[in-house]
Amino acid sequence: MQANFGSSSKIIGLILVVLGIGFAVWGFQMSGSVGSQVTQAVTGADTDKVMTYYIFGAISFVVGIYLFLKK
Repeated sequence: MQANFGSSSKIIGLILVVLGIGFAVWGFQMSGSVGSQVTQAVTGADTDKVMTYYIFGAISFVVGIYLFLKK
């Protein structure tokens, strides 16, 4: 039985889109934590952990959209 790569690619793309959104939301929630707010007040920037979640979220989302939409 041979699997259709096109449909599995769409499923993986959809999973990556959901994970990307999840990472971005998780990073946003972490940016509201007390420790993160103190770091933002002192340095003027988000913590490295929050930025990592934003970056992974964006990359996962973009790759997921690409896999989902490619023919």
